[in-house]
Amino acid sequence: MLDSLGAWVVRARWWVIAFWVAVLLASLPFAPRATSALRSGFGDSDTESRQALRLMAERLDIPETSVTLVFSSDDLTVADARYARAVERATAPLTQIPAVERIVTYHNTLDENMVSPDGRTTYAFVSLDINIDSAVELVSEIRSGLQQSELDVWVTGGIAIFADLNEASEHDLRRAEIITLPVLLIALLIVFKGVFAAGLPLAMGGLSIVVTLALVYALAQFTDMSIFVLNIASFLGLGMAVDYSLLMVSRYREELERREVADAVRVTMATAGKAIVFSAGTSMIGLSGLLLFKFMMLRSLGVGGITVIFFSLLIALTLIPALLAVLGGNINALSIVPHGVESGRFWRRLSRWVMRHPVAVAVPVTVGLLLLGAPFLNVRLGSPWASILPEESEARVGWDLVAEEFGAGELAQVIAVTTSPTSALSPENVGAAYDFVERVKADPRVARVDSIVSPEMNVDREQLQFLYASPSPETLGGPLIARALDELVSDDRTANLIRIVPRGAPVSDDARALVEDIRASPPGGDLTTYLTGATPDLQDTVDRMYSDFPKIVVYVAVVTYVALFLLFRSVLLPLKAVVLNVMSILASFGALVFVFQQGHFQSILGFTSEGFIEASVPILLFSIVFGLSMDYEVFLLSRVKEEYEANGDNADAVAIGMERSGRIITSAALVLILVSAGFASGDILIVKALGFGTALAIFIDSTIVRALLVPALMRLFSAANWWAPAFLGGGIKPGVGTGGPRAQV
Repeated sequence: MLDSLGAWVVRARWWVIAFWVAVLLASLPFAPRATSALRSGFGDSDTESRQALRLMAERLDIPETSVTLVFSSDDLTVADARYARAVERATAPLTQIPAVERIVTYHNTLDENMVSPDGRTTYAFVSLDINIDSAVELVSEIRSGLQQSELDVWVTGGIAIFADLNEASEHDLRRAEIITLPVLLIALLIVFKGVFAAGLPLAMGGLSIVVTLALVYALAQFTDMSIFVLNIASFLGLGMAVDYSLLMVSRYREELERREVADAVRVTMATAGKAIVFSAGTSMIGLSGLLLFKFMMLRSLGVGGITVIFFSLLIALTLIPALLAVLGGNINALSIVPHGVESGRFWRRLSRWVMRHPVAVAVPVTVGLLLLGAPFLNVRLGSPWASILPEESEARVGWDLVAEEFGAGELAQVIAVTTSPTSALSPENVGAAYDFVERVKADPRVARVDSIVSPEMNVDREQLQFLYASPSPETLGGPLIARALDELVSDDRTANLIRIVPRGAPVSDDARALVEDIRASPPGGDLTTYLTGATPDLQDTVDRMYSDFPKIVVYVAVVTYVALFLLFRSVLLPLKAVVLNVMSILASFGALVFVFQQGHFQSILGFTSEGFIEASVPILLFSIVFGLSMDYEVFLLSRVKEEYEANGDNADAVAIGMERSGRIITSAALVLILVSAGFASGDILIVKALGFGTALAIFIDSTIVRALLVPALMRLFSAANWWAPAFLGGGIKPGVGTGGPRAQV
């Protein structure tokens, strides 16, 4: 079928080129607008922490969104009138922003908890009457609206962190492309030794990215798409389009040595084109697992990744053969050195040597890969908060200052939202809340607790029960009780808040253990408790991700096995491919733990270890690398299969397949390693870890696995490689294969 498509493309080459020019021109106005249509955030709206936020908004009229302003002075304290005037002058313009509901400062509440011990630093909350995405967009207006004063001011908090994350993500993307594109061009010039041949894959990568971003913009009008889609689209667009183009151009140049242009294009489509179809299919299968997650970020990355690979595939099967038909022999024009068919003797000699010592090679290599992956047994998963940002980011600077002056958990409070079908102020529920608060206050991991049963006054349990059971507790209890009721209890008295300030940072072991303990022993009575805040939200995210991950791994492995069985008509080869892929990925997982969790090489790579791996990185790395690594298996075994169908000799087929594809696989891997390394240079820890892990996994897979393990195992299993039971169509029979035209060797 593909050779027929190739013949048609040759005949209609100018129409095909005109179609893609039209697609490019239609995409250009929309691709730059993709950023403005994308969303921030990671989370799932159906977790306990998100339910608690909705309850706070619905029952207690507490906005779901706010930003934090941090004020500091080297000379003044909050008690100075100049300090108070400076805060008022700085925040006054913000009251003119329609979305700003209210501004809570020390000076309008006299809440001593909002002042650092030395009195020089305070923070304020700007409550917003808009959703998260609108709030993120508003951060820049808030920053520009702040009136300059003699105080240092920073805008921080979760919303500001998301806003700075968007900016840093775009900055990382631009820097990665600036670093990657020229290096990639040099690498392609070295591989192809010609300007036309090198420039074609790079141009196809650019086209794939532009078209994908335009489609992402269109999709974002109907569904939520994460800001990180930009990174994944650029990474996969460059990597896959260049890889597919490289394979097509290389095979075409090889065929052009012995065929006319039209026939060379047709054979290229029937051989390299078929391998690309199945390799793209396995990549899309790997990424399709992301669509099964409930998290907007993961789902949208799956959509973006599949889209860019699909367009890279379409370009490889239509535009590239059309351009090759137009260029003809001029594909070798402007060559740096005269082009000739690469001999590949190194790969042939290596495979022959490996197949003479299969056990001696397979055993130590397998043990080495398992040892590389061993650190993953001690993985600690988490989600960074402000530390996800570059150190100079305003949101991180402000957050770190509050952590230093007030304590690491000051802005990462654990908020317990308790609801009652009767009354939160009934004697039973007040007593239950009192017992809970006393227990939590005594916990060494807790700095303080704010609640209706812990105002700064000498009132015991029974007195509080009597007080809140009275018709007018606000009057009877005085201003502290009145303020607690106003801030912490719903108007209908069926819901109230307990604010717990941990001593540790939101991602610390102590904070996470504290949340687990509170969930295990919530307040009694008829109260139902929901926890929210930075730590509960991050924990809910990790728990929900990894409850789905094992099922998705099985799904990807099984569907990939079926797809490869259809390609190779073998029971063993797809199983071996899946197992070797998993080994490469596990080795890269182990390296991630060694580097990013344990902190080795952090000065060289430019990051500070948090002592854990960001939870989404292993999931994304598996989904991306599983498909990318399978590409090389498909490229290699497709060529081996061609040879085996022709001569029936397993060892010769492997040696010739390695000879013909070894250099192409190495070149394709080099392209992806360079692209991955460009993203590993970024400031955002998730992107850096993902780029590093991908580059390492591809390096391991394209060198250790494909060059050593594959030929060793092919020799050990010999004819069994090509067997399949009769009811599944039988295995491959030499001389009667359906692999299509093959090159003369």
